[in-house]
Amino acid sequence: MIVRNEQQMKSIREAAEVAATVLDRMCQLVAPGMNTYDLDQSGRRFIQELGAESACYKYQVGSRIYPAYTCLSVNDEVVHGIGSIDRVLREGDIISVDVCTRYNGYIGDNCRTIAVGKVEPEVQRLLEVTEESLYAGIREARLGNRVGKISSAVQRVVEKAGFSVIRDFVGHGVGKSLHEEPQIPNFGKPGNGPKLREGCVVCIEPMVNMGKYGVKMAEDGWTALSADGSASAHFEHTVIITSDGPEILSVPAGKESPALV
Repeated sequence: MIVRNEQQMKSIREAAEVAATVLDRMCQLVAPGMNTYDLDQSGRRFIQELGAESACYKYQVGSRIYPAYTCLSVNDEVVHGIGSIDRVLREGDIISVDVCTRYNGYIGDNCRTIAVGKVEPEVQRLLEVTEESLYAGIREARLGNRVGKISSAVQRVVEKAGFSVIRDFVGHGVGKSLHEEPQIPNFGKPGNGPKLREGCVVCIEPMVNMGKYGVKMAEDGWTALSADGSASAHFEHTVIITSDGPEILSVPAGKESPALV
């Protein structure tokens, strides 16, 4: 678990604000009739305008290289969806907009799932429960708590609502690299995992299926989908552990951090 000094924390705050500002702008563009390639290209422009670069673009795992600037996952797509001209958003869809940026050498990472127009009540409930589980997890991101306190808080909210927490993908530490230790699962027991230390920066990101938690991979090798075809939601914030409690860093420029009550 990497502990950041004051200068590093300042840099990560700036990077997270950039990522959050891009995410906010992209979400404002989402509307029926828009294709996800154009949305991704808008994200690319917003990132460049803010003097940053995409941390997703050309991200490599083995021989696979991610081709897009943001991750755009629609309906049953869980994470890492790739923008496409052929993927046109329609009334009643949901889309997870995941923005990872690198700014002055540090990473900011955040995600939000939003409705495209009006959605079915149970789908709207999925979005609300997933976001609620994010903040339940963040409230447990406190000095001296173990990672499992975050994990169990997320799982408790999700499963109480009758939904399922994804097992195949987890949250993570963040800093100069997109994925650092510790891993932050969205399921587990309060006593599990390392203790959180002051100055540690983590990405807490519940990924929740309306049906069962199994996933399958698309032919593109990147996009993960719910195995049963059910709708999936994803919310994420970059958070720093402080002596005064968790501080959400991924807040758009000019906006206030959400209250953790």
